[in-house]
Amino acid sequence: MKEPAVSADPTQVLAFESDCHIFSGCGFPAPGLHSFVFKPLFTVGGFEFNKPMLLALLGTVAIVAFFWAAFARPKLVPGKLQMIGEAGYDFVRRGIVYETLGKREGEKYVPLMVSLFFFIWIMNLWSVIPLAQFPVTSMIAFPAGLAAIVYILWMFLTFKKHGFTGGLKNITGYDKSLGAVLPVIVIIDFFSNVLIRPFTHAVRLFANMFAGHLLLLTFTIGSWYLLNGIGIIYAGASFVMTILLTAFELFIQAVQAYVFVLLACNYVQGALAEHH
Repeated sequence: MKEPAVSADPTQVLAFESDCHIFSGCGFPAPGLHSFVFKPLFTVGGFEFNKPMLLALLGTVAIVAFFWAAFARPKLVPGKLQMIGEAGYDFVRRGIVYETLGKREGEKYVPLMVSLFFFIWIMNLWSVIPLAQFPVTSMIAFPAGLAAIVYILWMFLTFKKHGFTGGLKNITGYDKSLGAVLPVIVIIDFFSNVLIRPFTHAVRLFANMFAGHLLLLTFTIGSWYLLNGIGIIYAGASFVMTILLTAFELFIQAVQAYVFVLLACNYVQGALAEHH
């Protein structure tokens, strides 16, 4: 296993790229921000294409290829691939979209939500796949882009459904019955919905994947670093933690995809709800 890293300081490298071990006179090569910076694989017209972009592209191709193969020639009695595809599709459709939006309103949003779920899940899953070993969503640009898609859809549906005035009331929580506290509620809801909500939608996914990757790196590098003398005993404990954290990370990766799509459905539901 090898994790490429780039740093302004050439001495700041990961354990797999050095002979640094405990008791050998060197300090622990801790992971940090340099673990999330990659040299460009190639440059075209000033545009740099790096490892996370490659993983995002490969993940997209893999998802499209899988669902194409599963549903290109659907059968009444599904084969194994079609059965897996239908199970994944129905999980998002029935377990998230229908539960949040209802069958009649939600059906038109199923393709988007299924696409978001599997794209995010695969981008997260790269973290534990050999040779890749990096969660694409730990780069804030990817969660921010996905959150922007949901935000634009949410705003579009809000104003399409309620008109300009009704849309503003929907976003700001305007309600005359609130009396004297109405201006305070309007300001709070406006900033919460227009600024804070899309920000937290992106950061929730990013922060979990960023922190999870750092934890995995810390214990993986620690296992290698401790492989020297009596440190081998502690290296074993560190390796066990690496295995446990990998299993936990697999769970978190699926949960984060689920939460992101669930929140997206909640935003759509809020946009379509009648204002009272």
